[in-house]
Amino acid sequence: MTKTQKKSLRVGKPVGTDHVNTVVRNYKKERWVHNSQRLGKEDSLSVWYSIEELEEFIGIAKNHGADGIKLYFGAYDENYKEDPLYAGRQTVVLVATKHKIAEAGESNKDIYVQTDNGTTIMAWNAGAICPPYCGPKDGFGFGDVGITILDKGDEGFIVA
Repeated sequence: MTKTQKKSLRVGKPVGTDHVNTVVRNYKKERWVHNSQRLGKEDSLSVWYSIEELEEFIGIAKNHGADGIKLYFGAYDENYKEDPLYAGRQTVVLVATKHKIAEAGESNKDIYVQTDNGTTIMAWNAGAICPPYCGPKDGFGFGDVGITILDKGDEGFIVA
């Protein structure tokens, strides 16, 4: 009997404070500043989910054959009615995936499931975005990760 070994799908790794500060600072300088200017308000910098709800989504995803989660970057509609403070701001959508190997190569395919309303993607969204929901840590709510001071000329400064 031949035993086949399953290939590990691990792609991430632990990173430290310096790495986090660098990538967040880069994001703020290269993307966030421009997004915020375009929106006319500070765009979101993070999305928070509880461990409990992440475990719930992962459990549901596993029950439907998922072996990974893809994070899509997105933005709420300008007239998002569920929470008007989210309107226009960016978010992340978690989507359950299944690793596939084909002649064309390897990929992580989004999982779709049957519901009473038809076929739909298996996804999770609507975490607490910051801003607007940042908390009171430093008065701005951004903490010290990737701290950026943005000079807006005549409009003053933003610390984020």
